[in-house]
Amino acid sequence: MGSFSLVHWLVLGLIILLLFGKGRFSDMMGDVAKGLKSFKKGMADDDTPPPAPRQIDGQRAPDATPTPTAETEIR
Repeated sequence: MGSFSLVHWLVLGLIILLLFGKGRFSDMMGDVAKGLKSFKKGMADDDTPPPAPRQIDGQRAPDATPTPTAETEIR
């Protein structure tokens, strides 16, 4: 009752084809494909690690080893 039959889908497809035409429809699909390619390329570019932070001259680099505190010495 709520689904369309094959005839309904064919008529709907014919109406859409008449409204958009063959050329416009294929152009739209080409644009969608270009958008998907650029999206995938953008997602692949996000996988690259960010560059290391630069150190400003005159500032001391943070120590690599943490300083022991009373809390860590108890354990």
